[in-house]
Amino acid sequence: MYYALFILLLIVLFCTVFSCIRRKKVICRIKCMDKCQKCSLLEELAVPFGYAYHCRCGFFSSTTDAWQKAAGYTWLYDYMAPRFQMVFDALPVYFDYCGRTWLIELWKGQYGINTGAEIGIYHADRILAKSEYKTTLFDAAKDHEMLPCTLRLTKKGEDYVELSERHWWLTAFLPGCFSTPSELTLEASICFPNTQMSSAFYEGLLQAGCCREDISIQGLCICVTFCVPVSENFGPLTRFHRWLSQRLNRMYCKLFVWVTRPFVQTQDRVLYLYYFLPSCFRRLLRLHRFHRRCHRKNGCHRPKCCRTCRPRRGD
Repeated sequence: MYYALFILLLIVLFCTVFSCIRRKKVICRIKCMDKCQKCSLLEELAVPFGYAYHCRCGFFSSTTDAWQKAAGYTWLYDYMAPRFQMVFDALPVYFDYCGRTWLIELWKGQYGINTGAEIGIYHADRILAKSEYKTTLFDAAKDHEMLPCTLRLTKKGEDYVELSERHWWLTAFLPGCFSTPSELTLEASICFPNTQMSSAFYEGLLQAGCCREDISIQGLCICVTFCVPVSENFGPLTRFHRWLSQRLNRMYCKLFVWVTRPFVQTQDRVLYLYYFLPSCFRRLLRLHRFHRRCHRKNGCHRPKCCRTCRPRRGD
């Protein structure tokens, strides 16, 4: 018995020493890299997950050719999100235009250890009845259907991130930041190709319950201030998952800051995870796990990308 305990202590000691040595090497490696090298590496690492890294502001955003585009959108993604540590407020806006029902949805909240926001643009292949909204799989807007969007996220009046791009799914995710959805305000601006589409979207906003005071119109661009969700009809099980996920998210954010404590810059912290805890790095960028599983289940249209993103053994 004493012999087994001695062997166990030796193993623990060896693992501790090995971890300390490896940690120091990782810290030294990152400190020896200049900012351009760090940003270039992060950009390369984020692409297979469907994201780009903005080095100047320290956040991730989705790319226009992200693999998530082939998965489209359905209400089930939002419903299941709290089960995967994604707790957000959502504002879905449905409207009919050019023989199809369109959906432009706004999100803001906590995505694992990331505070973030999204603007998604989707459409069905025909005009839908209201009863079909939650059962339809919407297609993402094609390249020629993408719209110029601006996303500005603030927390308690403090600017977090601002991003403008012509997109079908404009996003911004800040690693290591914890927020409750109620603390966040999303100011979204979307520019439309003609007055028919902008008017239809405006009517959709009113039908979704938005106050006129939260909507401003500048030509063909409509700006929406999304602070308080129109309705929160969550069932008891969903409320429990949201509560539990937020407790876990807060803990993981503190753990992220503690583990990466040799650094203060976002790019340094994320690279530290990549070199020292690669499985945690992959979890950091897996922002739509249920969305991804549905995508594979229904058939992947981009198998090469999915192979690149597939979790490694032991993840």
